[in-house]
Amino acid sequence: MRVLIINTAERIGGAAIAANRLMEALKNNGIKAKMLVRDKQTDQVSVIALKKSWRKIWQFAWERIVIWAANGFKKHNLFAVDIANTGTNITSLPEFRQADVIHLHWINQGMLSLNDIKRIIDSGKPIVWTLHDMWPFTGICHYAGNCDKYTSSCQNCEMLQKPHKKDLSYKIFRKKAKIYNNSQITFVACSHWLEEMARNSALIKGQTIVSIPNAINTNLFMPRPKKFAREKLHLPTDKRLLLFGSMKITDKRKGIDYLIKACELITKEDPKLSKDLGVVVLGSHADQCTSLLPFPIYNMNYVSNEKELVEIYNAVDLYVTPSLQDNLPNTIVEAMACGIPCVGFQIGGIPQMIDHLHNGYVAQYKSAEDLANGIRWTLTEGNYQSLSEAAKRKATSTYSESIVANQYIKIYNKVINQNA
Repeated sequence: MRVLIINTAERIGGAAIAANRLMEALKNNGIKAKMLVRDKQTDQVSVIALKKSWRKIWQFAWERIVIWAANGFKKHNLFAVDIANTGTNITSLPEFRQADVIHLHWINQGMLSLNDIKRIIDSGKPIVWTLHDMWPFTGICHYAGNCDKYTSSCQNCEMLQKPHKKDLSYKIFRKKAKIYNNSQITFVACSHWLEEMARNSALIKGQTIVSIPNAINTNLFMPRPKKFAREKLHLPTDKRLLLFGSMKITDKRKGIDYLIKACELITKEDPKLSKDLGVVVLGSHADQCTSLLPFPIYNMNYVSNEKELVEIYNAVDLYVTPSLQDNLPNTIVEAMACGIPCVGFQIGGIPQMIDHLHNGYVAQYKSAEDLANGIRWTLTEGNYQSLSEAAKRKATSTYSESIVANQYIKIYNKVINQNA
């Protein structure tokens, strides 16, 4: 069986990491998998990049220009929405023609246009589409927040500066509806939360929708000696270290404001614990956190090398994810696989991953007070060794490569038989 995985980037971003890990998991379980990307970051031979050209840069820019113009020439939410008006026709590529299954992932920002998606559907190839956010079943947004217009028909979009009945979200929603009509696509949500959202969408009603988590190599991401990891990374051995990570630390959706408030509360209410705490910050613009948190900050900036990531997770005591909107964060899976308990809000796929008081702490949504309680409880009141072991067990039993790959292989066999 030949599977072609399609994603905008190879290694940058959560969707890219998940897609790349799935490719490796499939290859390790007897599937001939390749990955087609616009942006290639490694020399991996099974990853094929679209030919570089100025046209690709212009395609990306043109989509932003159209959104910018439709938004009254305001930068507001410029990258929170996509209209897929530009892309590349991949149906003539040999990798596409040879594939038994076309597996779409995150294909925005100039990778595939809506017309390109229609060409893939018209090719008759079986299609599986992994949902890393809500965009495939909304008009233009990646996360709808409190908006539920996608359950009927997107219009008067809150993401736009001047929403109206026939705005950009309405036009793209209608175009998607026309493309999806009479198509057979199997949508795979990475979390039960996203699966439920997808089932409520008017765009993909009647399509097959299932839930399969992201895979991780539990032979790489595993517990290692903490003292050794800290010494290698030049981190203090006498502190309890929290880890906060995001591709872009300053992204408000990642909830850093709530982490700051939670740390301030711990400083005020538990001065003894606060003297022992430090925060490792992982992601771009990490240096901007230095003056915001009341504890010593240890900046790691953005790390893409997985072996380095394993060392960072093993160097800390707790992973804190105050994200306000998220699907099934790779970071939680990575931390748990390394035996690191996690604390996060009750939102998206996070409660599916963190079992409250069993392998971490699920805090009330947008409650800095409960986030502080979760940090304090995990480090001082809970049985840390038991939490750590439970986190590792959950990662191994739910997210390991073989378990996830076999779930996808069943899906592939099913869609191939349906198309036979």
